[in-house]
Amino acid sequence: MAHIQYIDGLIREYILFRGFSNTLKAFDNELKSDKDKSFRVDKVIEQILLFIHNHDLVGLRELWAHLNNHLFRNLEHHFATAVNKLEQSVLKFYLIVAYTSNKTDKITEFFTKLSSELVSQSEWKEWFFFPFCKNPEEHAAFAVCFTKQWQDTLLISLHNFLSTIYQCMPQPIIAKAESEGCLIKKLQEENGMLRSKLTTIQQQQYLQSTGGSGGHHSRLSGSSGADQRLTADGRIKYSTRPSSSMLSLNDLQPFGIPPPTHIVDDFYIIAQESNSIGGAAESQARGLKSLIRNIGSGGSPVLGRRDAALERNKKRSGSVGSRSNWIHS
Repeated sequence: MAHIQYIDGLIREYILFRGFSNTLKAFDNELKSDKDKSFRVDKVIEQILLFIHNHDLVGLRELWAHLNNHLFRNLEHHFATAVNKLEQSVLKFYLIVAYTSNKTDKITEFFTKLSSELVSQSEWKEWFFFPFCKNPEEHAAFAVCFTKQWQDTLLISLHNFLSTIYQCMPQPIIAKAESEGCLIKKLQEENGMLRSKLTTIQQQQYLQSTGGSGGHHSRLSGSSGADQRLTADGRIKYSTRPSSSMLSLNDLQPFGIPPPTHIVDDFYIIAQESNSIGGAAESQARGLKSLIRNIGSGGSPVLGRRDAALERNKKRSGSVGSRSNWIHS
């Protein structure tokens, strides 16, 4: 996050532009006492080592409390063990440096101030013997902390841990201004390259369509019936003015429109039902009209059929009786 320094410069320039002199003084003072060191991990590690080698226990505790309140407490719960392990290792490293510097008073001060806090932690039980041990570098509980490998591993682990947090922590919008500006510039350069390639391809196609004779013609008549012109950058511009040769219907290509899906038309079904109902009603109306006509004429369909049957029987009986009389005569 080295670009934070660039953003600090932009903010300072804006404050000067607005004439906020008191704000500028407060801003410069807070930058000098910035515990995050503009989120530069190497500067933070350097400040921690400075407190350790200067035997400044108060400054070391304040810096770690600041990191804990602004960074570590926002992490997920399973990172708490790693944070606690790093803190205890930094405090042990403070004791090792104080011992190698013959600062026994700083070792006594350390346990006087932090004994109430460390007594409840199991890993510090043996370290309460540290001020009274004559050769702690040879003691099994302290010997590993005197090795350069352990000290280098501690600093590398702390460096990597802080770097990961700084890279993953959410940033304000103004912090993205530089990266977004670089991205926009890169996209503009890519667009320029693509435009030049497109212009070259269009010029090659134009030369192929003209057969390569006559150089660059300023105007040509296409087979589609529209005029083509070359713009200043070499691209082909089509005009809508029709040419002398008109298009025929055979030249028109149909659009590839997919057929519609089968949709059930409820209104069509209702129309069919109404037509069938209307036909049945019409036939029923014709039957009623015929019935009313028969009733109006004084007869009925049943009686009419009965009278017709009687007349036929009379005719048959009459013809038989006349024939029998002819035989007897």
